[in-house]
Amino acid sequence: MKEKLYPFDNIESKWQKYWLDTKLFEMDPKSKKEKYYCLVMFPYPSGKLHVGHGRNYIIGDALVRYKIMKGYNLLSPMGWDAFGLPAENAAIKGGLHPKESTLKNIDTMKAQLAKWGVGYDWSREVTSCAPDYYKWTQWIFLKLFKKGLAYKKKAAVNWCPSCKTVLANEQVISDSCERCDTKVIDKDLEQWFFKITDYAQTLLDDIKLLGDWPERVKTMQANWIGKSQGVNIDFLLDGANSKFSCYTTRVDTIFGATYMVLAPEHPEIDSIIKDSPEKDKIEAFIKKVRTQDKTKRADANVEKEGIFTQKYVINPVNNRKIPLWIANYVLMEYGTGAVMAVPAHDERDFEFAKKYNLDIEVVIDNPNQALDAQTMKTAYIEDGVMVNSEQFNGARNKEASESITDWMEQKKIGKRATHFRLRDWLISRQRYWGAPIPIIYCDKCGTVPVEEDQLPVNLPDDVEFKPDALSPLSAAEDFVNTKCPKCKADAKRETDTMDTFVDSSWYYLRYLSPKDKDRPFDKKLVNEWLPVDQYIGGVEHAILHLLYSRFITKVLNDLGYVGFKEPFGALFTQGMIIKNGAKMSKSKGNVVSPDALIEKYGADTIRLYTLFIGPPEKDAEWNDRAVEGSYKFLGRVWRLAEKVTSSSNDTNTFDKDLERKIHQTIKKVTRDIEGDFKFNTAISSVMELINAAYLSLDKNYNKSVKFAVEIAVKLLAPFVPHISEELWEKLGNTSTIFNQSWPEHDEEKSKDEVIIIPVMINNKLRSRIEVDSNSSDDDIKTIVLSDAKVKEWLKDKDIKKFIVVPKKLVNIIV
Repeated sequence: MKEKLYPFDNIESKWQKYWLDTKLFEMDPKSKKEKYYCLVMFPYPSGKLHVGHGRNYIIGDALVRYKIMKGYNLLSPMGWDAFGLPAENAAIKGGLHPKESTLKNIDTMKAQLAKWGVGYDWSREVTSCAPDYYKWTQWIFLKLFKKGLAYKKKAAVNWCPSCKTVLANEQVISDSCERCDTKVIDKDLEQWFFKITDYAQTLLDDIKLLGDWPERVKTMQANWIGKSQGVNIDFLLDGANSKFSCYTTRVDTIFGATYMVLAPEHPEIDSIIKDSPEKDKIEAFIKKVRTQDKTKRADANVEKEGIFTQKYVINPVNNRKIPLWIANYVLMEYGTGAVMAVPAHDERDFEFAKKYNLDIEVVIDNPNQALDAQTMKTAYIEDGVMVNSEQFNGARNKEASESITDWMEQKKIGKRATHFRLRDWLISRQRYWGAPIPIIYCDKCGTVPVEEDQLPVNLPDDVEFKPDALSPLSAAEDFVNTKCPKCKADAKRETDTMDTFVDSSWYYLRYLSPKDKDRPFDKKLVNEWLPVDQYIGGVEHAILHLLYSRFITKVLNDLGYVGFKEPFGALFTQGMIIKNGAKMSKSKGNVVSPDALIEKYGADTIRLYTLFIGPPEKDAEWNDRAVEGSYKFLGRVWRLAEKVTSSSNDTNTFDKDLERKIHQTIKKVTRDIEGDFKFNTAISSVMELINAAYLSLDKNYNKSVKFAVEIAVKLLAPFVPHISEELWEKLGNTSTIFNQSWPEHDEEKSKDEVIIIPVMINNKLRSRIEVDSNSSDDDIKTIVLSDAKVKEWLKDKDIKKFIVVPKKLVNIIV
């Protein structure tokens, strides 16, 4: 390895120890300073971090260090989202117990964060797999249960016939079990849910409270909640008393419904086909479709497949008997799982009707060219005039929608309804490594919640991990067998564990009082410190984690445990670091480990490059060779500082140009950080300042250059803290640079000097213009060509040359 540009290894270990010893990042509960809660999403302890992981931690650390210098009392904690599937899978494959491997990974990742120079208030560390944490996750479950927001019902789950176990969605790869590659099927099991749908409207309304959130995240949440206005219509099953509820936003097409289609998962199918001579054939079709990926089924381009149930339903608006089908393109997750099919005016229905030779009837005509159902090549989905719709014929379809709805409500065959796409949160997981659900089943008393003073329900360590069995908890007799809290009779514990999203839905509250044994969080403290001032994490969490956290906060607010409705005041979603055009992952073989790079270049180089690589909200391609540029820049800063501290050549004359550049840089860097975390352009500004300082040094303006270096080191401190601390010390200071106030610019001194430049045309003076002394040639050209006198002299003439002599003159040859 070539000679180091500066001794980063000694410097970095020195200052990392100093920050830890002086408790730089520990929040002072007695401080009178203004509070600032900066939170980076806590990670899953998967093993080793790569440079892609580092981006959000480095962004968060840069912001925290900046806010410390701005005089805030900072809260910047860290913890571990430690339950979850990967650790259990490793145990099943014969490795370490999930607890052992998780704790080992935590130690590894903490050491990596320290090497990056990323600081946290480790006195507040939380680990979601620790009993003193999941005790309170269970407490939250009980609060929701007692409020009627936690319930159990039968639901379709992913089932591996070979492993004989339920799989989370994450375990299903290309419709197959990730463990054994067996085709996964749908299976109905009793599952626990949180009733998030009760809060659908509130979650939607309160998006307006998410002020400093990315607009696309707010839009994603609104779309996920998916509110729509429509009509609920009941279709009677012909020859039976049963009926199907159908929700539609296109009631204007109701007269054109020529068949009804059910999702294969619809709960009424069994009763419909029980006496059908085609029962075996229908069940085989359903079994096949339920193995298909639901995302693909929902795709408009998927091939439509269906089967006739041999039954009919009655369209209530015209008493027409229409066939009842089951099809792959209808999902239970949308609407009621029953769809009135109007093939003339819906593309998917049209494709299905054409394939199976079903009736097509036009009920909204094209006002410019009459439609013919027999010759239509595609569905007509535009607005038009009502036809074949009895008394509503001739009306515009938009206006007719209201009239039809009124008429249906009067006849009691339809009712206005608000529908949400959002579904209740399925929290059951049939696996071991998660928080046990605090429920007991008693033959006499039924479903009984565990008493709060009996929490936590501890996860037993002594269990067996068998690939062909159900959750190890089911076989742990000492865990399963218990007493009923009510009647004290023999009873059984719930063996499902909670979705890890439950653990992460409230962790930001626990940081305020992580060692409290009597309550999940200190109400007074959380009301003082929350909502979180700045939350930082990946956009992949834009819907589920953020939506669940908002939901739990609202429940706790309704119950009086917190005094705020939203958990996160501001949200920043960083882009991914990619390599070779793809997201870094072990499977793709494109992971870049920070350890070797830190050994070669130092942590500050990796930090600088990570922040400089591009706008932090955008994805960015990692280039190992480009890291060298950041390293060389830090070497230039180091050499410049050494020059000004060792030189005896000093003049009392101040370099006005450099002074102006200093104040402009302070202004720009501050604005970039306070704005949208434009760390890349902030760093670029400091690079320009260092270049200007070198030019000034050549003119023997040593006093000016020393001031420039002091300011540059302060401005760089949040980004490259190790070298900044060391240089601050070399400049003769005894206290940490993070005890210094952030520099403030002088607006007057930051203004560019205005100069008068003569404008010549064919070597003759024709005008004069005012420009800033640092204006570029392009800026000067724009100003010259907009000058009234110049315009007059150039009328009807061709410019042959445009000559700019910097700060001297302009000569235009025509």
